[in-house]
Amino acid sequence: MSEQMSCTSAQDNELARAMGAFPPFIQKVQEEYRVSQEELDVLQCNITRQCNILCKHCHLDCGPHREEHMSREHLEQCLDVFQQRGFKILDITGGAPEMNPHFEWFIREAGRRGIPMIVRSNLVIHEEPGYEHYPALFAELGVNVVASLPHYRERNAEKQRGTGTFMPTIRGIQRLNDLGYGKGAAGANAAGQELVLDLVFNPSGVSMPPDQATMEAEYKRRLAADFDVTFNNLFTFTNNPGGRFAHALLRAGKLDAYMSKLIAAFNPDTVPAMMCRLGYSVAPDGRLYDCDFNQALDMPCSTKLFIGDLLDSANPLRRKLVFANHCYACTAGAGSS
Repeated sequence: MSEQMSCTSAQDNELARAMGAFPPFIQKVQEEYRVSQEELDVLQCNITRQCNILCKHCHLDCGPHREEHMSREHLEQCLDVFQQRGFKILDITGGAPEMNPHFEWFIREAGRRGIPMIVRSNLVIHEEPGYEHYPALFAELGVNVVASLPHYRERNAEKQRGTGTFMPTIRGIQRLNDLGYGKGAAGANAAGQELVLDLVFNPSGVSMPPDQATMEAEYKRRLAADFDVTFNNLFTFTNNPGGRFAHALLRAGKLDAYMSKLIAAFNPDTVPAMMCRLGYSVAPDGRLYDCDFNQALDMPCSTKLFIGDLLDSANPLRRKLVFANHCYACTAGAGSS
């Protein structure tokens, strides 16, 4: 075990040196945007690193081997902080968030408190024993489901997510459609809430994502024709050079080319709306980060706080942001926040 940890540490050091060779991202950011807003919209809770699949583009190195779960205590603090500090959206992610043993309690309690929720699901998990009931529960609670589908073609999608993951995802979308998801006002639940299903596209390898509106139209056309499924929105995200994806780039000798591409595509118009400026990201251990990409690199927020600390109103939400060169991914092209 110690030999494996030493190897991982050496790889991380090598990656850090390679990333440090590029122009510092912070030099691209005007002083006024180096801090978060005073009032924040999104509380993103990464409630587990465990996942039932291994995606090549995962920046958090999630997988079946990971055992980190957010505790019931920290989950409750997340809900209390959300309500006390005026957040607008609870963004629940992982790993596969459903694999946190307290997940069902968490979303039911959030629903009881009237908290608007996003759950980021791979949908594949819903075909495993013990997880089959979640689509119906999402519909009951009016959860906005955000599902990763790297491509509408099986071969291309499974290059990133692994063999045997595409059709379970499609079946997951079909189940959600049957419950009313992705059908606008016609698909509202018993409480009259529209059931929103959004998909996420990630490009393969070192490619940049295409125009979002064009890709959304193509996804809707192909998925409707091939599988008779519908959804609300498609978000196209640039792969972040961190975690599993960054190490793969480094091993393949492609990190320099990819970073150069991101830097060349820097768009200053995306900076004011970077995710770090609009919210907080909570790690499974309750530690606060500016975003989950910073979580991947173990770069805590400048205040060094944990989620429970925000229950004290003396701790302001506004803070100095922590940047590094992986941030170029969020500001390339149309932005990925």
